[in-house]
Amino acid sequence: MSHLTYTTYEGYGERAKKDLWYSQAVRVGDIIECSGQGGWDRETEKIDPNVVIQIEKAFDNVEAALKAAGSRGWEDVFFLRSHHLPLNNESLETMVRCLKKYCPNHQPTWTALGVPRLALDDMRVEVEVRAHVPKDREEK
Repeated sequence: MSHLTYTTYEGYGERAKKDLWYSQAVRVGDIIECSGQGGWDRETEKIDPNVVIQIEKAFDNVEAALKAAGSRGWEDVFFLRSHHLPLNNESLETMVRCLKKYCPNHQPTWTALGVPRLALDDMRVEVEVRAHVPKDREEK
């Protein structure tokens, strides 16, 4: 699998790789695909019960996963899928606010789904992204 480059970030990402047996991102050619990112604190691994805080942290975790994989971050994202428990106006409004903050110059495609359960008991959101990073671009 030399054509696949798996990466993770420090803290929660390293523990997930060791204990849960998954990586935070994989690069396949010019595409980086991130594992679903929840609203956990990367250092303490705690999840705040407040959905707004979880969404903000999930966006920050996506940024960390993308940068660990060689991306500039959200500016490279073209696809976003979010899973919500529950899917409500507060969640959607927070997602839009974060999209405007992290993607001020473009609007990636986005699908939002309401789900009955997420991986960890306290999770209320999970965000997946795909990013395009040309191999010949000088990375930051």
